[in-house]
Amino acid sequence: MHLFPALEKVYTEEQLSAKDAQRLAEFIAWGPVVFQTARIMMKYGLLDAIRDSKEGLTRQELCKVSGLSDYAVKCLTEASLCIGIILVDKDTDRFIISKAGWFLLTDQATRANFDFNHDVNYEGWFKLEESLVNGKPEGLKHFGPWPTIYEGLSSLPPQVQKSWFGFDHFYSDHSFDEALKIVFDVYKPKSLFDVGGNTGRWALRCVEYNQDVNVTILDLPQQIKMMEEQTKGKAGSERIHGYGINLLDENQHFPLGTNVDAIWMSQFLDCFSMPEIVSILRRAKEAMSADTRLYIMETLWDRQKYETAALCLTMTSLYFTALANGNSKMYNTEDLEQCISEAGLAIEKIHDYLGQGHSIVVCKLK
Repeated sequence: MHLFPALEKVYTEEQLSAKDAQRLAEFIAWGPVVFQTARIMMKYGLLDAIRDSKEGLTRQELCKVSGLSDYAVKCLTEASLCIGIILVDKDTDRFIISKAGWFLLTDQATRANFDFNHDVNYEGWFKLEESLVNGKPEGLKHFGPWPTIYEGLSSLPPQVQKSWFGFDHFYSDHSFDEALKIVFDVYKPKSLFDVGGNTGRWALRCVEYNQDVNVTILDLPQQIKMMEEQTKGKAGSERIHGYGINLLDENQHFPLGTNVDAIWMSQFLDCFSMPEIVSILRRAKEAMSADTRLYIMETLWDRQKYETAALCLTMTSLYFTALANGNSKMYNTEDLEQCISEAGLAIEKIHDYLGQGHSIVVCKLK
């Protein structure tokens, strides 16, 4: 395993004293209620009120802010102290915000992750063990009967959809500005396949950035319909086309004979197992010429600049296990390199540190 320096330091040597390790073990044991305490503190405005106060707030003042009983506020604030999201002024008994509490409220990545875990994943985590054993997303069943979450996206409850897309778009959108330069400023493609293009956000950015490019989005038919609704009437939408395809079906192929210049896969291959990735890449290869470049944008967990990002990504792997499809994950470089090679492609260059920890792997025919 070839870890980037920030990760190697943390993951190859013990970092904690015995006392700190014991506390971490208890933090893990009480993890579900730690999460819910923080969620309720935010939902009822307690954490916001504490942050926004100049001198902190008393328990009685927090009762007025939240409308909760003294008992409820006492339980929540005592737990929050031990969790570490608030502090107490020892002279006035007023509660003040901690650094961790501040990040919960203001860090966009943390909020996207928090909403994603509560609205999409929380109940499904209870079926993680069954999902790992069976290789199926057993935690998805409480939402619907679909074999993967992707078939059911358009049918999920509105708040679940909002948090799912909020999570998905947050990580990709923050990389788009840099990604557009890599894709268009070097090879200047006139045609691009956006594989797994979802609601068309990347496609819209492409036709805005380059006035000559035509984008074909390859995705499930129900996703193509959602994409057409989302892009209708927007600038450049006449250069965005849909191509319905189930990429899990090896008999369904990319559009052939189009001399496509670029193939784009953003946060897409992590939705599939390694054998499925090889199959998809082989079919992409069928549509490629020597001049075509395939761009794979992924958050490879072993290539992260900051250890916190690696934590988030390896936890996201278990979302894929329990709810998404049961057999994919956030891959590391070694896994992706193996798939690319087996598909008959070669890595030309890897661009790192885009946005929220993305890498773009540029591939060509061997």
